[in-house]
Amino acid sequence: MTRTLEDKIAIVTGGGQGLGQAICLRLAQEGCHVVVADLNEAQALETADTVQKETADTKRRTLGMKIDVTSEEQVAGMVDRTISEFGRLDLLVCNAGILIAGETDQFPADKWRAVIDVNLNGYFLSAKHATRIMKGQRSGNIVQINSKSGKKGSNKNAAYAASKFGGIGLTQSLAMEMAEYGVRVNSICPGNLLDSPLWVNSLYEQYAKRWNITKEEVRQKYINEVPMKRGCTYDDVCNVLVFMASDQASYMTGQAINVTGGQEMR
Repeated sequence: MTRTLEDKIAIVTGGGQGLGQAICLRLAQEGCHVVVADLNEAQALETADTVQKETADTKRRTLGMKIDVTSEEQVAGMVDRTISEFGRLDLLVCNAGILIAGETDQFPADKWRAVIDVNLNGYFLSAKHATRIMKGQRSGNIVQINSKSGKKGSNKNAAYAASKFGGIGLTQSLAMEMAEYGVRVNSICPGNLLDSPLWVNSLYEQYAKRWNITKEEVRQKYINEVPMKRGCTYDDVCNVLVFMASDQASYMTGQAINVTGGQEMR
């Protein structure tokens, strides 16, 4: 049976770990050749190797590389190397992102700039260099991994929310600009990925100290806020991504799709 994305060429930024790694593996399972781009070169190479082994497909090709999405030179090089290795670019998944939270009146300006630089400027630079290829092909697909914080302000997390709101504005603007070239641009807005490394290794402990409760109580607090009473999973996000990247979504562009268990409906 033909897979959904058979022989498509995909770049995934922030692909070395967590959700990015899960996206790389799922895209390969759906038939993609995958370029794993990550600031951590060792993780990018390890993920590329893991994807190659787990798909057990000798025809499937993967490529890992170190990329700082805030560097235009590196982003341009990433796209150029992809074209050199694979001949075209069908799908760009802009997943690279960081989260630094804090009260606005105490939030350092350099941390504000860092969040905007990775989450918004990094998306812009990646899309800029992908579209210069996709316009010539007159085909292509860009999917930004956004957040429910791109739809509603986030308490004591203004930099992150601002970067994600901006990302949806960029998605909509690019979608309008690229439509005549056959290039679609969409965002996916996941809910809280409560089993991800970010939460398990950092956020539970941070919030437990802030609210003077246990990490288990922090987790339950966030589950209680979701109508479907569970956290978002990698599979939840990947299922929507595969659909958005496929021809089944050929009439969808400029959308910001919620994957939040009903927590965000706008």
